[in-house]
Amino acid sequence: MALPERTLGTGFSGTAEGYGAMSLTDFMKPEIAPNAEATLRHVLESGVTVINTAGFYGHGTCEEVIGRVIKDFPRDKVKIASKWGPLWTAEGLSADMSMASCREQCEASLKRLGVDYLDLYIFRGPFKDKHGTTVEQCVENMKVLVKEGKVKHIGLSECPPADVRRAHAVHPIAVLEMEWSLFSRDAEAELVPTARELGIGFLAYSPLGRGFLTGAIKKFEDIPEQQRIFNPRMSKENFHKNIALVKAVEDLAAQKGCTPGQLALAWVLARGDDVIPIPGTKRPNCFDENLAALKVELTPEECTELENAVPQHEVAGGRYPGHMKHMTFNE
Repeated sequence: MALPERTLGTGFSGTAEGYGAMSLTDFMKPEIAPNAEATLRHVLESGVTVINTAGFYGHGTCEEVIGRVIKDFPRDKVKIASKWGPLWTAEGLSADMSMASCREQCEASLKRLGVDYLDLYIFRGPFKDKHGTTVEQCVENMKVLVKEGKVKHIGLSECPPADVRRAHAVHPIAVLEMEWSLFSRDAEAELVPTARELGIGFLAYSPLGRGFLTGAIKKFEDIPEQQRIFNPRMSKENFHKNIALVKAVEDLAAQKGCTPGQLALAWVLARGDDVIPIPGTKRPNCFDENLAALKVELTPEECTELENAVPQHEVAGGRYPGHMKHMTFNE
């Protein structure tokens, strides 16, 4: 059965729910998750078309995995969204937004993916690079790749509203990739209204609160150590406050006859037809559960009830730890 589709911004279109491929590899190391190719094949065979990745995921190995799998599928059935900007160095992530780097990163992504063009190329901000490149110059660089046919649509990620306006004035921006979930609604104050005023759509990453909203985490010991370090909301000091909010989601999901994760995804889907959530998982069964959220319909009243059950001001901890706040639009 064909999945519902949505069209965002300048015409980037795909299934109403996509797939965040970051979990196919380790983020910081070139290590591939067990059964990564089988999982992605399952995703594509299900009919999902939007695959979100980045050249810096796993030092490029994520795109290599995707490239090996998508060669067996019609190109028009795979909508690839990839990001550039951050680069791995001996000191960690840095950024080079120059034209030379933009081209080099794009062509490296195309080679790893085994494709002639990217459906959506996203600059992952709000990094300041060593050359002092402005957001206007950054978009001018991507605009060249559009003219050359290497990129179909341009996107931005984690860029503040003022930068979005400046970028859009240089070349129409199709999509903002941003964190959006019941646990992360800070973009709704200014970023979302700005984007909608300009006709820009959204890819919503971490729509399940980085796994918190699935209900699978029951106690602090269930959380992998790396997540405790990199997700302040899962730290020991914040865990018990946030797990109480998840319990409220679980109760409402039981009333609705779905899982907590499906309810959380249905809420993101209900934000508007200009939103495509991109949950990620390593497990085909979890993917199937996520995809079934497309069948969960929420009334405006049910959405409000959910929002009241998970008040934004009661979510304890930020989206990123202190040393990574420079990577967010609201640093």
